Amino acid sequence: MILIINGPNINMLGKRPKDIYGTESYDELEKKIYNFAEENKLAIEIFHSNSEGEIIDRIQRLDYKALIINPGAYTHYSYAIRDALEIATVPKIEVHLTNILAREDFRHRSVTAACCNGVISGFGFDGYILALNYISQPPTAYRGGGL
Repeated sequence: MILIINGPNINMLGKRPKDIYGTESYDELEKKIYNFAEENKLAIEIFHSNSEGEIIDRIQRLDYKALIINPGAYTHYSYAIRDALEIATVPKIEVHLTNILAREDFRHRSVTAACCNGVISGFGFDGYILALNYISQPPTAYRGGGL
């Protein structure tokens, strides 16, 4: 099973600044991910929490074969989530809807990315699909990871 974790305020898509996050809702994001997973016969679980501790608890269950995480604002300062990611020895992809490098200076640094195989940033909802595609492919010598 591939676990997809969404952090704080991701559930408010459609209500957040539309010029940054677009007009689609969190329900639409989940629908896109579930549809892709079904079409590609991928077992997934989507988990959302605004709470750092709940995100850490979910990561620590270690009952998944791969992890996609959008830590939201925790990306930039949660060493606790970073440490939990380090414990999870599965393929991990960090995803951001927006290009965090083109935004405010404080968003340019991710403390969680170093514990992931890669980062996908700036492709909106398609970032999750790109991550699922990557994780579901057999590993190769140059990229590692995969299920």
